[in-house]
Amino acid sequence: MRLSDLPTPCLVLDRQVLQRNLARMAHAAEAGNVALRPHMKTAKSMDVLKLAMAAGPGGGPRGITVSTLAEAEYVSGHGAMDMIYAVGITPQKLDQVAKLNAAGADIKVITDDVAMAARIAEHNNPPKVLIEIDCGEHRGGLEAEAARLLEIAAKLGPNLVGVLTHAGHSYAGRSAKAMAEIAEAERVAAVHAAERLRASGHEITIVSIGSSPTALAGRSFEGITEIRPGVYMFGDLFQAEIGTHGHGDIAVSALASVIGTRPDQGKILLDAGSIALSKDRSTADTAHDMGFGLIVDLKGQPSLGRSIVVKAYQEHGVVALDPSLPNFAPPIGSKLRILPNHVCLMAAAHDRYFVVNGDSEEVIAVWPRVCGW
Repeated sequence: MRLSDLPTPCLVLDRQVLQRNLARMAHAAEAGNVALRPHMKTAKSMDVLKLAMAAGPGGGPRGITVSTLAEAEYVSGHGAMDMIYAVGITPQKLDQVAKLNAAGADIKVITDDVAMAARIAEHNNPPKVLIEIDCGEHRGGLEAEAARLLEIAAKLGPNLVGVLTHAGHSYAGRSAKAMAEIAEAERVAAVHAAERLRASGHEITIVSIGSSPTALAGRSFEGITEIRPGVYMFGDLFQAEIGTHGHGDIAVSALASVIGTRPDQGKILLDAGSIALSKDRSTADTAHDMGFGLIVDLKGQPSLGRSIVVKAYQEHGVVALDPSLPNFAPPIGSKLRILPNHVCLMAAAHDRYFVVNGDSEEVIAVWPRVCGW
């Protein structure tokens, strides 16, 4: 089976690029003397996870990170038991976590709420817990100096095992210096929170930080036990723009068919719209706006210059061709690939990867993805 044989739109994964990305992060973890707990939120595939675990320092990560309980059930069914569910836990989800843990999983949850900490401690089979720390993103968590930190810890008692933070604001960084500063602020916040908890008599064994940019930009991991990057596996146009990796390190693309040509307007129409690509426009805030995705050829090569998807309807993508391609009119049914602005969101609507190796058009495997929550 070749890419030209596939129904479109669909998701293409370059195994060669993936393995290069995995090796790079594994090296960063080993150099920093920290464990690598890869995040499943992007990949959502056991086949990808097996490669990520094999690439980790010391022969593989000790655990993984998940963003949904569907992921947790899926990976535990394949024998990956040590995980952190890195989304704030709710009372309604405690029973599901307890059920998976009773079956052999070791799912740790996170909270930043006093009342929720009490609910966890009162459960008949409470999971281990990490307190979420806000290191600057202001999405979730509490500041390392917050008085509530010790109150939550007191409620959790022996169920407390660590602290966790995520420097999502690293996505606003635009220089190596800025990324290094954000990475250090992330480290300091996590370590300071852990030190406060230890000083109050709590045993803290996990000090966990995350984000692919800071995992690679951090100059020191002193006091940190693990990193939890996720998007590093696949990369995307936005991460390339902020310097996390190069444009040649993007492992995932959407395969689409040409369904219309407008050579007089310098445009073509594809059968991949907002569902197949997402409507993420993150590169609009960078030096190079890539619309809803950058067009590459069937081999994944940038032979179409700066041809980008400028409009994304539900099932239609309008491509403005690079001006250096006058009167370019590929035949209806021919196929092209689209590099994502945000690979996590592009991949979310797809249920499988069609795997290739390098610039070969031969499909060497089909890897399923877990979807839903």
